[in-house]
Amino acid sequence: MKVLVIGGGAREHALCRSLSQDSDVTELHCAPGNAGIAQVATVHPVDQLDGAAVTALARQLAADLVVVGPEAPLVAGVSDAVRAAGIPVFGPSGAAAQLEGSKAFAKDVMAGAGVPTARSYVCTTPAEAAEALDAFGAPYVVKDDGLAAGKGVVVTSDRAEALAHAASCERTVIEEYLDGPEVSLFAITDGTTVLPLVPAQDFKRALDGDEGPNTGGMGAYSPLPWAPEGLVQEVLETVLQPTVDELRRRGTPFSGLLYAGLALTSRGTRVIEFNARFGDPETQVVLARLRTPLGGVLLASAEGTLGALEPLRWDDGAAVTVVIASEGYPAAPRTGDPIEGLAEAEAADGTVYVLHAGTAAGADGSVLSAGGRVLSVTATGTDLAEARTRAYRGIGKISLKGAHHRTDIAEKAAR
Repeated sequence: MKVLVIGGGAREHALCRSLSQDSDVTELHCAPGNAGIAQVATVHPVDQLDGAAVTALARQLAADLVVVGPEAPLVAGVSDAVRAAGIPVFGPSGAAAQLEGSKAFAKDVMAGAGVPTARSYVCTTPAEAAEALDAFGAPYVVKDDGLAAGKGVVVTSDRAEALAHAASCERTVIEEYLDGPEVSLFAITDGTTVLPLVPAQDFKRALDGDEGPNTGGMGAYSPLPWAPEGLVQEVLETVLQPTVDELRRRGTPFSGLLYAGLALTSRGTRVIEFNARFGDPETQVVLARLRTPLGGVLLASAEGTLGALEPLRWDDGAAVTVVIASEGYPAAPRTGDPIEGLAEAEAADGTVYVLHAGTAAGADGSVLSAGGRVLSVTATGTDLAEARTRAYRGIGKISLKGAHHRTDIAEKAAR
């Protein structure tokens, strides 16, 4: 099977790494890729938002499966273009991807499906935003209705800050604050069958102790030893399956990866948001624990045959990933600096490896920083404590001027 992965971040590197270990995958390509992905797949230049260009590349490569990684190409309808050419594609249609592309659309779907979520208002004017903020009170939760690369949400007790964020967005969703720990749960679906993966937890704030500005994610871990028993089955029955069924009923079937961001509140499990693709950095730890070959699962989703698959197999151990961010991230990331120690950070037995997010190849063969979140150091172990120790040992070998990372990823869970 020839597979083409679209994207160039740590999520796509994790996908490519897993696919490269699948004996059924005979050729692996990625576009546009990055310096790390180039070590496991053949990379190609492409405008990932151009459906015609992606389709032409897939045809040129005679791809048997195209995996669209990031949200922007999905919302832009790249999957539709590839699917229209008769090529199996893992990723929802542009219409179904509005589940992530529009918070208001997602709320409407959840209402139709009876999915538990926060009460909310959709606001388009400063007056509406002010009224909604006062209705819920602090802490205020203000979300950009559209795509914002994981950084479109402000949670604050400062009403002025909340109003300023609302004013900066064309349309906002303002909702009640959900208490309790957060959980990320992925599910692969073909539009009918829903196959949940293992849960993970990520860390959105830039600094230790969940302080600092919101980011795209500074680390993650799996499993969650504190999660209530039966959580995955509960979310499958009350959130994932009803959402997939509702989208199919509306004539916009969802095929691909459905990501539910959940809050385990004092009043029960609630959906914070949906994403229409693998999340970053949770993908790094979820795929690190997957033992079933990935290619066949993604192809079954694309071809509508998930129901015929055997149950997924998982490693009983743990995985931790820690993001190394560039100086100035998330406000004004510095780029173009050389990265050293990458080979030294990785363990020969594969228990520690470095996934590239914002990197580029230098003219002299060096690896340079090329984004805000630069690397994702991922480690596995028999438990969270061992995986965490290995991940931070790997980080200690890497040198990048001005870089920063959190030192408390999975710390509480490991204890």
